[in-house]
Amino acid sequence: MPVLTRLLGLLLVLVVLGWLVFVFVTGTPYALQQLVNGVTLGMIYGLIAVGYTMVYGIIGMINFAHGDIFMVGAFLSLIALIALSSLGVTSVPLALALTLLFAAAIAALYGWTVERVAYRPLRGSFRLAPLISAIGMSITLQNFVQVSQGARVKPMEPLLPGGISLLNDPDFAVQLSWMQIAIVVTTLAVLGVFTWIVTRTPLGRSMRACEQDLKMAGLLGIDTDRTISLTFVLGALLAAVAGLMILLYYGVIDFYIGFVAGVKAFTAAVLGGIGSLPGAVLGGLLIGLIETFWSAYFSVQYKDVAAFSILVIALIFLPTGILGRADVEKV
Repeated sequence: MPVLTRLLGLLLVLVVLGWLVFVFVTGTPYALQQLVNGVTLGMIYGLIAVGYTMVYGIIGMINFAHGDIFMVGAFLSLIALIALSSLGVTSVPLALALTLLFAAAIAALYGWTVERVAYRPLRGSFRLAPLISAIGMSITLQNFVQVSQGARVKPMEPLLPGGISLLNDPDFAVQLSWMQIAIVVTTLAVLGVFTWIVTRTPLGRSMRACEQDLKMAGLLGIDTDRTISLTFVLGALLAAVAGLMILLYYGVIDFYIGFVAGVKAFTAAVLGGIGSLPGAVLGGLLIGLIETFWSAYFSVQYKDVAAFSILVIALIFLPTGILGRADVEKV
């Protein structure tokens, strides 16, 4: 029965991918533009999804405050850009670099605080307690930003206008903006650095040891508390990068964007295989493509329904995700 369920899930994924390819082939150049938009959005979802899958891989719990740390990162980026502009910093690359450093540093502090307040005191408790605590932290962050920054949306002028034309059709021109190029390049660079940290550094070895067996890692001398805290910090860093990307891409944010983006990133992590870093990125790309193509060819009002329906279908037919693996209970 599990084999049949997995085969049905893989068949479902192939049907979705086949539909995307069919729409792309039969709808060029309009579909090509949507493919560019979907990949860009999927990269952002992938960054957030990696934070979810890291925490789950080590402690087996979902950090439901992660989406709101992404939202905090977006607001920190906006505050930093406004402050740098008032100080007379006119160089866009310099402003973006300083903004990224500021937002990542403060967001990392938020991630560390969430682990210390919502998870560490309840780590030995029943599994539902940290989940409820994380939801409480999520609501706290939402209301804190709403009170401190206001409930209205915060707009921002585009910093990287213009782009290049991929296809000049008489009826429709396919555009690749500089902002989209910057998002894809930055996301790939950040994921490359993060992969190096996980696979080549002592911290990465400690994280992988804790993922395999947390108690045995502690018995072998690994500081598990420090490793878990740094895992939350790294996830918050990725969320801050995603927050800056979403601010630059859409040019408007509010205190509620963390909930919707967080649920979609969680959907991406489950679809790709919760606990798998490549699966989180793959799931983010799939969710971004599905959402973008749905908005282009169907009602845009139901794009969130389409994205969240994938989560339900994945949990029914492919509970371990595309690249995930079934948990083996140690006895």
